[in-house]
Amino acid sequence: MRICAVESSCDETAVAIIDDGKIVLSNIVSSQINVHSKFGGVIPEVASRLHIENISVVIEEALQKANTTLNEIDAIAVTQGPGLVGSLHVGLLAAKTLAWSSGKPLIPIHHIAGHIYANAFVDEIEYPLLALVVSGGHTELVYLKTEWDFQILGSTQDDAVGEAYDKVARVLHLPYPGGPAIDKLAKLGHPHYTLPKVRTEEPLNFSFSGLKSAVLQLVQREAKLNQDINQEDLAYAFQEAVLGELLRKTKLVLDTYEVKHLVLAGGVAANSRLRVLINELNSEYPELKITIPPLWCCTDNAAMIGAAAEVAYRHGIRGNLQISANPGLEYK
Repeated sequence: MRICAVESSCDETAVAIIDDGKIVLSNIVSSQINVHSKFGGVIPEVASRLHIENISVVIEEALQKANTTLNEIDAIAVTQGPGLVGSLHVGLLAAKTLAWSSGKPLIPIHHIAGHIYANAFVDEIEYPLLALVVSGGHTELVYLKTEWDFQILGSTQDDAVGEAYDKVARVLHLPYPGGPAIDKLAKLGHPHYTLPKVRTEEPLNFSFSGLKSAVLQLVQREAKLNQDINQEDLAYAFQEAVLGELLRKTKLVLDTYEVKHLVLAGGVAANSRLRVLINELNSEYPELKITIPPLWCCTDNAAMIGAAAEVAYRHGIRGNLQISANPGLEYK
């Protein structure tokens, strides 16, 4: 099955051609990061305008690189949500146009389902599956007892993990996006600063706004004392606190639920320290299959939407030309 997939949920205009959910014929991504980095974050109106400028070119390039035509495509897949409504709208309109003009079925996909099934490019997905979803907009523990059966066991009560990284990076006057900058600094840091333990009402939920505030208060307190902040040590303390929470909640699920396969998903899955910590879980859970996606699979791309769409198609997921962008889309 050959799928043309479109992804435009945030600031990446992406189109991919995927065979059988696993073979990448092309995966074209037009990034806007150089534009948004000037503002220290994604500006929604700017993002949607750039999607409009780029989408046709990216579609054409994806088809050319895959050496295929719309006539050879079996279905059109597209991210329906969640995401920025203006950005989603551009990709959805393009995908509906392709489906209408070619007479091919349309497959609407949940953005995070794409991140989860991106792991299919490097490993056979096995069930029951636990996905630790870590991105700029999401922090979730998603359990799939069987294929395409999503259950959110825990989610963030406030900031997503990637959002917390960006906010702390601003406090430390680091460039956007903050995740890679903090990860790099933390490698040079040592135990020095102490940050508070995170408390949540539900045992599997996450909360990172308190850690972000604690970093800000620490910086302000040191400034009043005319003390210089050691950025490397503070980045180390923040990262260890955040990742410690992710690991603690993940292990709680592993101890409570039947899990055969653990996968990482989302942009923060590119974090080098998190990748090490997840791999080390095999020492505690030797029977657990662990998959960490390659770096190109972590950030937003259309190949992951194509991978999820192949599964969704087999489960009867179809969209019509009346569907609209849904920034708060839930798993289905």
